[in-house]
Amino acid sequence: MSDTENSPHLPIEDFREYGYQLVDWLAEYFTNIESQRILPEISPGDIRAMLPDVAPEQAEDMGHIIDDLDRVVMPGMAHWQHPGWFAFFPSGVSPVSVLGEFVAAGLATQGMMWSTAPSPTEIENTVLDWLVDLLGLPSTWRIDTGPGGGVLQMSASDSTHLSLAVARHHAVEAGHATDSLVAYGSEQAHSSIEKGARIAGYRHIRSIRVDESFALDVDALENQVEADLASGLVPTWVCSAVGTTSTTAMDPIRPIAAVAKDHGMWHHADAAYAGSAMICPEFRNLQDGVELVDSYTFNPHKWLLTNFDCSVFWAADRSKLIDALSILPAYLKNESSGDPAAIDYRDWHVPLGRRFRALKLWFVIRSYGAEKLRDFVRSHVDWAKELEDRIQADGRFEVTAPRTLALVCFRHVGGNDLTKSLADAVNASGTAYVTPSMIDETQFIRVSVGSTWTERHHVDALWELIDLHGAPV
Repeated sequence: MSDTENSPHLPIEDFREYGYQLVDWLAEYFTNIESQRILPEISPGDIRAMLPDVAPEQAEDMGHIIDDLDRVVMPGMAHWQHPGWFAFFPSGVSPVSVLGEFVAAGLATQGMMWSTAPSPTEIENTVLDWLVDLLGLPSTWRIDTGPGGGVLQMSASDSTHLSLAVARHHAVEAGHATDSLVAYGSEQAHSSIEKGARIAGYRHIRSIRVDESFALDVDALENQVEADLASGLVPTWVCSAVGTTSTTAMDPIRPIAAVAKDHGMWHHADAAYAGSAMICPEFRNLQDGVELVDSYTFNPHKWLLTNFDCSVFWAADRSKLIDALSILPAYLKNESSGDPAAIDYRDWHVPLGRRFRALKLWFVIRSYGAEKLRDFVRSHVDWAKELEDRIQADGRFEVTAPRTLALVCFRHVGGNDLTKSLADAVNASGTAYVTPSMIDETQFIRVSVGSTWTERHHVDALWELIDLHGAPV
């Protein structure tokens, strides 16, 4: 009997057959996704009830496992890729990015250092340098020119936590007590700020009031900073939201940067959703002053056709990142250690291990090209503007926040109950899904246009649902 016959692994010919079968399965899913009900009609525990209580002792047939995609998996899927998905922010994907993810999974490289992953490392820093130019960011953030540089993270939440940890490290190195450090963000900033600050050991986390557009009020920030200084605390970190989650409000980066500079604070810009739009030059005014921040993050896995997880983090000065995170035990030293051309990304974030995330992003940028990516973003902004115009022209509804990109926030003029009822009715249709939300006890509906397969007629269909279920005044 040959070694192959004794192997516990799936034979390569079977891998080939099942691989083709799964590609066909996904191709059918992409083709017919619009026929799916967006949210499953199941109860908690229904999927688990279909699974055995204990793991199988004997190997199962791969064909039966694949059959369970339809029998077990699909009944419990919320279809984020449905063209009627207008909830939260988009979770991007494309056939090209799936192919990149497939290859990366098979290569299974461990990209902690250049010596363990030369191609993944150099493809990553090259693609992120491309994005510096494509998004109109400072050329000094390119690794090849410096002093900055970019690295891929799992999520913008990880990037925020990272910036908080680096800022804390340098504040402590400067002689400040950990329990004196203060982090600042607006009332509308993402919840990852508070979570990241807690994890990073900040005892003082300030939520700064916002103005009428829901952007951070700089006067309120300055007043809070002065109050904290008077209490013997140390302003350490501040975030500018380039598009808040609730309404895509844009914090004024330039005046916030002036406050940060005056008090030696690390200034982080969170552009998780909106950063993708900066591939279009006409939107870059929304992040005026970005060249003044210390770090910046955005998620290609939201709006640039790249599947989760793929979040970019740039540091304006990568040495500050590396100084805070580099720990070099003997087992990680190698012949390339210290070579400036050999980037060791293990020193650029919290985890030691890392996946080859850059491959799918490389595939996407090359396959679409910047021109098609710009067209993709612009189409969503145009359709969101058309929806906003319809809402404003209808006396039953009112826009609740300024639209900056492809997120429309509106409510029924009849109040919270009618607004909530409208959202529930749209979501119950099974063909569209929106997010109910609330600010200051005011209920409103978020409509985020941005899914991969969404086209103008899907936005038109959403309006028809809104028109149908919107109660008369």
